[in-house]
Amino acid sequence: MRTVKEVSALTGVSVRALHYYDEIGLLRPSEKTEAGYRLYDDDALDRLRQILFFREFDLPLGKIRDILEDPAMDRARILRTQRRMLAAKKERLERLIASIDDLERGEDRMDFSFFTRTEMEEMFRLTLDRMPEKLRDLAVGEFGSVEKWREHYLRTVSSPKLQREYAKIAEWYGGKPAYLELLKNPPGREVAEAFRKREAAILEKLAAKQNCPVDSFQVREIVGEYGFVMKRFFLLKEEAGMMLALADSLEEERARERLAESYGPGTAEYIARAIRGFYQQKGEA
Repeated sequence: MRTVKEVSALTGVSVRALHYYDEIGLLRPSEKTEAGYRLYDDDALDRLRQILFFREFDLPLGKIRDILEDPAMDRARILRTQRRMLAAKKERLERLIASIDDLERGEDRMDFSFFTRTEMEEMFRLTLDRMPEKLRDLAVGEFGSVEKWREHYLRTVSSPKLQREYAKIAEWYGGKPAYLELLKNPPGREVAEAFRKREAAILEKLAAKQNCPVDSFQVREIVGEYGFVMKRFFLLKEEAGMMLALADSLEEERARERLAESYGPGTAEYIARAIRGFYQQKGEA
């Protein structure tokens, strides 16, 4: 058994942080002495090690607690998840380091490519195969041929901006392999339709709460439900990034107009604030 001060010295986690982990149920001490001192055994230290791995990805403490307490997430599965996330982060950092090395050699080649040419070709093929025939014919008519459409697609997807966005999105799934797998095997039509109906119901509930503060329990509960649905439908490892991106998209003109038409002016901005407030507060936890 180790005292809280010994655990702090061993791991670098402050005593205050360890006390807070106990308060929120993230890391309970193995036992307490009659005087109230916290003691930690090897199992507790192993859990702390897992917590520190997840903190490397800036996951909110509440989300880490949910992962570790998920009955489906045994130790082996947690380690596999952490390894995939670390591998994705390592790949992105190695690309950045290579770019810095190029700059030091006087070669100004800021290569932030994420997908290979072969992977982008496969993404186009999947898009072409799954698109409804009428939409496919319209796209081919716009570009003049499938080959010209393909060239336009590859130019667009290979742009540095989109490659950086793809890299970030892939982190939500635990890495590029998991993201590519989802692209190859998206949810079926019935599942997608059920998701759309659930999302519409959530948006309606949020719109009805516009007179409530965005940090009220009722609003936070609905946003939490929204995040849960997004995570399950898109098979995300962590939904915060996607939800914050969704908040940004809601403030674009088309989204504002669509929600205003359905629920009244200001709805999109209100929902965006509610999402940001929920995930920013979770991140501070």
